[in-house]
Amino acid sequence: MTRSEPIDWSHAKAPDLDAFEALAHAAYRALPPEFLHFTGDILIAIADFPEDEVVDEMELESEFDLLGLFHGTGLPHRGAVPHTGAMPNRILLYRRPILDFWAEHDETLGAIVTHVLIHEIGHHFGFSDADMEAIERLARDLDRDGEER
Repeated sequence: MTRSEPIDWSHAKAPDLDAFEALAHAAYRALPPEFLHFTGDILIAIADFPEDEVVDEMELESEFDLLGLFHGTGLPHRGAVPHTGAMPNRILLYRRPILDFWAEHDETLGAIVTHVLIHEIGHHFGFSDADMEAIERLARDLDRDGEER
């Protein structure tokens, strides 16, 4: 397609929850293996918005203020003996706030989802912002090189 050809927007839609979940899982699998090592068994869930209790507890001004949230106990914080009955670690990604952020920034949706995943996992494990930026650079470099992960 050349620049002079109009884009047919008549069928364009934002990804629904299922498509967003597929994008999130693809982004997760594409993270650097040395970073994935820290996640252990983790579930990724998608919701349109955070629950009202989360908005209240975090004192958010709007349900659009939170892109993702980690629930669980990080591997470094677990004891030597597994805790029975504990729910698995999970990351919640909030589709509508992420789509809103995407609309306001010059980034791909995949890059934003990757950023949120890295930050939700990284903050929980005590990684610095510099550590997470390095992981994001590595993920971008691997994407650019077209390597399989």
